[in-house]
Amino acid sequence: VQLQASGGGSVQTGGSLRLSCEASGRIFSINDMGWYRQAPGKQRELVAHINDDGGRMKYGDSVKGRFTIYRDNAKNTVYLQMNSLRPEDTAVYYCNAGISNGVAVYNYWGQGTQVTVSS
Repeated sequence: VQLQASGGGSVQTGGSLRLSCEASGRIFSINDMGWYRQAPGKQRELVAHINDDGGRMKYGDSVKGRFTIYRDNAKNTVYLQMNSLRPEDTAVYYCNAGISNGVAVYNYWGQGTQVTVSS
């Protein structure tokens, strides 16, 4: 199983980006999915989290009202729409998912995608 993240890049303050993360491989079902980020010298922090059917979302305080997480279960993909970006959003963004192979659930991480916001 692999999580492939994409969509990062460089934008100016106030700009927008959409991150995508597609799961592939031997997948029976995908449970909760989420996005985390890690800035230089800081701990990894939760950005957004979504449950298996997409009906419940949770956001980090610093991104509430600006970021939206959603998923397309037919495509095994989770998205993060980021609007009104700020320099403090600059970080490497990682996707995360709990994926079942029909026997057990394992926690997977994507490779990370860089988001840089300039003032």
